[in-house]
Amino acid sequence: MKIKKLFALCLAALLLVFTSTMALAAKPSITSDSNYLDINTGRYILEGHVRIATDSRIITADNAQVNITSFEVWGQGNITVMQDDITFTGDSVYVNGNNKTAQIDGGVSLHREGLSITADSATYNWSTKIADFHKNVHVKKDGGEFSAEQIHYNVPENIIL
Repeated sequence: MKIKKLFALCLAALLLVFTSTMALAAKPSITSDSNYLDINTGRYILEGHVRIATDSRIITADNAQVNITSFEVWGQGNITVMQDDITFTGDSVYVNGNNKTAQIDGGVSLHREGLSITADSATYNWSTKIADFHKNVHVKKDGGEFSAEQIHYNVPENIIL
């Protein structure tokens, strides 16, 4: 019995050291009203006023789960994904840090000076800086507007592809 307790304690300590080391390597800043580690999934469960910041990206949500080792984020409720001068909003987000992508779903919108895009969903790749908008896409740009089922948007050049 003592060996099992000692093994469990050592395993918990090792997990804590490993996740702390990974968190330091990625250097994210994560805040929320409450949080805990779900040992079964390896995810940090974040509830209330979630803010996850890394590099030049900030994600806010009502609730989220974060896996530090796989660099993944699942967020729900009042989502914002911000980078530089662009802001995406939606109902949910899945971020895959290794692939450098964010999938935003549910009433997606992107706003920046002179541009507004709304759609059912969007994928943003911060490596290529291309945003793909899908279903019920509506674009207002420089006084004109149009609708489409899908568009590709080059963020740095501010052009629809």
